[in-house]
Amino acid sequence: MSKPKGWKQLPIGGLIIEAGNAEKYVTGGWRSFYPVHDQEKCSNCLQCWIFCPDSAIKVKDGKIREIDMKHCKGCGICAKECPPKIKAITMVEEMKG
Repeated sequence: MSKPKGWKQLPIGGLIIEAGNAEKYVTGGWRSFYPVHDQEKCSNCLQCWIFCPDSAIKVKDGKIREIDMKHCKGCGICAKECPPKIKAITMVEEMKG
C-alpha cells in the first residue's frame, strides 16, 4: 500500500486542474425537478444557456435544441432566467417511484 500524499504535495483547493472535466460526471440523478422547454414559445434569447451552471442547455445554430438531462441538476435557473413574458421553460417534479 502506498503512502498518502502530504499536504504540501496536494494541489491548492478550489482549482479545476483539467479543462472540461464536468462532462465526465453524470449528475442528472441529483435533481427532484426537471426543466421542460417549449420550443413554440421560445424566442432563443439564450438567457437560459448563459446562466445554466451545468452547461445542460444545448444550442445549435443560435437555437436551443435540447436540455441534456444527464447533466441537468434541476436547479431551475434556466426557468428563472427565461423572460417572464415568454416562460418557455417550466420546472416539473420528477416522478416518484
